[in-house]
Amino acid sequence: MSSYFPSFGTKIPRMGKGYDDVLFTVINQLVKPGSWSNYKVPCNLSKQHISFVSKFDQICSSPVMMEDEHKKLDSLPEFGLSEPEKYSKELEVAVRAVQMACSLCQRVQDTLISNARTNHRQVQSKDDNSPVTVADWSVQAIVSWMLSECLGSQNVSIVAEEDAQTLSEANASELLEAVVETVNQCLAEAPRFGVQEPKSPLGTSDVLEIISRCNSTGGPTGRFWVLDPVDGTLGFVRGDQYAVALALIEDGEVKLGVLGCPNYPMRKEWLSYHHRYHRIISKLTRPASETWNKGCVLYAKKGSEKAWMQPLLHVNKMFVWPNHAKQVSVSSIDNPALATFCEPVEKANSSHSFTAGLAHSVGLRKQPLRVYSMVKYAAIARGDAEVFMKFARAGYKEKIWDHAAGVIIIQEAGGMVTDAGGLPLDFSKGLYLEGLDRGIVACSGATLHAKIIDAVDASWGSSSL
Repeated sequence: MSSYFPSFGTKIPRMGKGYDDVLFTVINQLVKPGSWSNYKVPCNLSKQHISFVSKFDQICSSPVMMEDEHKKLDSLPEFGLSEPEKYSKELEVAVRAVQMACSLCQRVQDTLISNARTNHRQVQSKDDNSPVTVADWSVQAIVSWMLSECLGSQNVSIVAEEDAQTLSEANASELLEAVVETVNQCLAEAPRFGVQEPKSPLGTSDVLEIISRCNSTGGPTGRFWVLDPVDGTLGFVRGDQYAVALALIEDGEVKLGVLGCPNYPMRKEWLSYHHRYHRIISKLTRPASETWNKGCVLYAKKGSEKAWMQPLLHVNKMFVWPNHAKQVSVSSIDNPALATFCEPVEKANSSHSFTAGLAHSVGLRKQPLRVYSMVKYAAIARGDAEVFMKFARAGYKEKIWDHAAGVIIIQEAGGMVTDAGGLPLDFSKGLYLEGLDRGIVACSGATLHAKIIDAVDASWGSSSL
């Protein structure tokens, strides 16, 4: 018997019981501690250089990997890996899941824009009148499936925005049918993202079960994932900016974050325009065969002091890690007069008047960049903006899935994110950012951050928040 490893496209003969353990021991002796990821190990087994085999590749892509081998690999020790290296497998799985989810979202958004007559089947309203779409539930199903498939369902706990209750109601049969169809269309492309597709299409009960797995309530201990399947649904429905956000939290700390921004333009100036203008210009301009003109996935691990960005996977292309990733970092601008600041588009849960007053007192002279979703966090991490401020109206509670992924990415890109009192955001209190001091301030650097915190203290007493 032999095992196929897609990382290097060859078969290693099985030499009997315990062979995997011997191979791991040999590699552990050859490789320096802290250098496991993507390491090339000289090996005479087949008189060629063989790449180090990641557990992700073995679990997710090997057609002959047996169940007991899954368990054995998952039980292997971390071999003293440092904090950022410890989560390499989880990060790669998360990036692939978000890439897959972005592909799904692009198809659904194109359908919404091109055929308004079907919107009643694609879009619903929640109890608070905010929209929820087929994409929200479908992405939640896809990410839940991907994490469970690659990391083992027993090892995956997910906090997510949507639940399966609405889909289970008697009058939601048409909506549920659309979700199941969308999920299966996406899963048919799973091999492009390095994962085997299901042997047969998922049924209604299967999809509901996968979505309902996302029932964690978070908390101060243990490990759980935080997912916002479509952050900025209003922007999504309007053909504008939105994000797919996924983060891993362990014992109350965000360990990694992935942010998929399918409509993020590579040209900074396009951020100021409604995305439909970009669509029109893109159709008028003939792109090169591999033009990267919009869409990206940003990600980071705690303690790495690096954030990365890679393009969305082109149609019919195979995902190969790390997919042309390049490092991103925050802007070096610390002069308020030159800084760009972001704020939410919606006025319902954010005070534009208060942030306008703050901007004036600090010396921010540019018009605010109003962008849907966590794309605001992406803009700061990429160096396209310097400040994000959000001060919610009384009674509104910030949810952890609206911030976790963006916060870690900005921090590892060199920026700062705190509440308005200068304290770190606390992700250990359950579904909400409990104890948040007035609002959220994200900046590219300490100078701008300190000025805004001082301005908040000086003007808060006169605010109506």
